[in-house]
Amino acid sequence: MSIPIPKTLRHSLLWLATATMLVACSDPETPTSKTETPPEPPAKAAEASETVKVSLFSWPGYGFWFIAKEKNLVPELNLDIQIIEDPYESFGLMSAGQLDITSSTVEYGPIAVDKDVPVKLVTYTNPSYGTDKIILRPEITSPTELVGKKIAVLEGGLTQIFMGIWLEENGVGIDEVEFVNVIMDEAVGAMLGGDVAAAEFWEPFGSKVLAGMPGAQVMATSAEEKWISTALLGDGMYMTSALLDDRPEAAALAMKAYFAAVDWWKENPAEGNKIIADAIQFTVEDVEMVIGGDGQINKGGIWVFDKQEAGSFMGLLPDDLPLGLTSGQIVQHWNTTNEWWIKFGQATEMHDWTTGVVTAPLEAVLKESGLITEAQ
Repeated sequence: MSIPIPKTLRHSLLWLATATMLVACSDPETPTSKTETPPEPPAKAAEASETVKVSLFSWPGYGFWFIAKEKNLVPELNLDIQIIEDPYESFGLMSAGQLDITSSTVEYGPIAVDKDVPVKLVTYTNPSYGTDKIILRPEITSPTELVGKKIAVLEGGLTQIFMGIWLEENGVGIDEVEFVNVIMDEAVGAMLGGDVAAAEFWEPFGSKVLAGMPGAQVMATSAEEKWISTALLGDGMYMTSALLDDRPEAAALAMKAYFAAVDWWKENPAEGNKIIADAIQFTVEDVEMVIGGDGQINKGGIWVFDKQEAGSFMGLLPDDLPLGLTSGQIVQHWNTTNEWWIKFGQATEMHDWTTGVVTAPLEAVLKESGLITEAQ
């Protein structure tokens, strides 16, 4: 197991991270013979006028970027996609101007505002509907037995908040356990190896732990009504302030590409899942475990929002959503995560949601598609 990144170092990445820029070189053209008439060149496809650099970590819920790129769903846009497993590294690279967009869990906005990081949440993209699980080792029979023991979470991530709420609801204070900061593959190893007594997992990692540890107990899942109705556990898209302020057209094109990929996947789930699986090196079965195989809400996995559902959650459209979600619920979500980051020492004070959320790119897409009219 690799050494977890200390919280202080993770925060310093926000200011110090740099990335190596790769430059692709094209082969020189072979000159045409003077005695031959060159053939008619093939008709050129529309050339991309904008390039955006996007990152994600290896998880099916973020894989729609690869569909957008492979199917060239927005020809005016060139997507330069990187897989970066630590989301805080991505946020650091965004601060350093090396990335424009990242897909990650949807809790970072209040931290960015509190630390004056030039990153904004631009849309919520999916709520977890069973993919997240809190699992205890077989020898742990009750939550109170976790006092003084190690628990694996991603510090500064939703897994830590989910675990914190669950612990407090079961009579255990967050200061009575030791949080171990690990990413998912490391958490599986830590759990199976006996280094931690409990952990929060998303699929397919939770199922791998349960398969490898008979008797392990699932104590809470995001499929429970109280969790899905809050939409606490979910994912979002973040953009840099530089992209939003200096290149708003590119920001809107990126948003359009993402939701065009979701629409395409809903019509072609089998092919789309194969594209995602190949890109992140998962099996198709593991991809289907998370996002489903039919383009619909996937109980046990996640509910992939289309642009209209995202617009409602972000308060741009008035309609409420299934499973107890409401229009404008992003405000409640922001306040909940902000409160918990104060408890965990990741933020110093409450911040208004409008200081960390910019909906202009999503609004542009909704207007283009006719879901928002000028009168609205």
